[in-house]
Amino acid sequence: MKLNIANTLTLMRIALTPVFIILLFYDHPYAKLWALMVFLVASITDAFDGYFARKHDQITDQGRFLDPLADKILVLSALISFALLEIIPYWMVGLIVFRDLFVTGLRVVMNQKGFQMVTSKIAKTKTSFQVVIIVTILLYMGSARLPFDWTVDYISLIHEFELIYYLTLLVTVFTIFTGIAYIYDNRTAIRQYLS
Repeated sequence: MKLNIANTLTLMRIALTPVFIILLFYDHPYAKLWALMVFLVASITDAFDGYFARKHDQITDQGRFLDPLADKILVLSALISFALLEIIPYWMVGLIVFRDLFVTGLRVVMNQKGFQMVTSKIAKTKTSFQVVIIVTILLYMGSARLPFDWTVDYISLIHEFELIYYLTLLVTVFTIFTGIAYIYDNRTAIRQYLS
């Protein structure tokens, strides 16, 4: 694989994922906040790898494959971890994981047969929504240790309106919708592949 700035940032995002997970489960008063910092750094690399790829004309087939894969590894690792920590329901995470694995598998199979799949802008919006809920949960988990008045209000707000549950439900529904939209947008290529 050709290592350029964009691909290096993508690989860095993948490499930061286990660090994030270790911190998430680490028993230390500030471990959740450290996990949040690592997650934010990893998420920022997603914006920059695309920027550098376009600016320096470094768009490669490996980059096209690795970039969304790195997003999925980071985001799904976080969501699965939250389910294990009993913060969000397993069934929501299961639907999100199924959608992402199905779409990724479909894209791999189609690409091997020479079919180019169209990725819509709505898919990037889906990832953004997932990142927002993950940051919200990490702030909730880490803010209990912060000596600020706003953290008490934030935690009370989360509990009173069950925000984590309903925000995750919203993200789950939107994620499933983007999966259906992806199949619909690529229906012609899928029909050609099946015929």
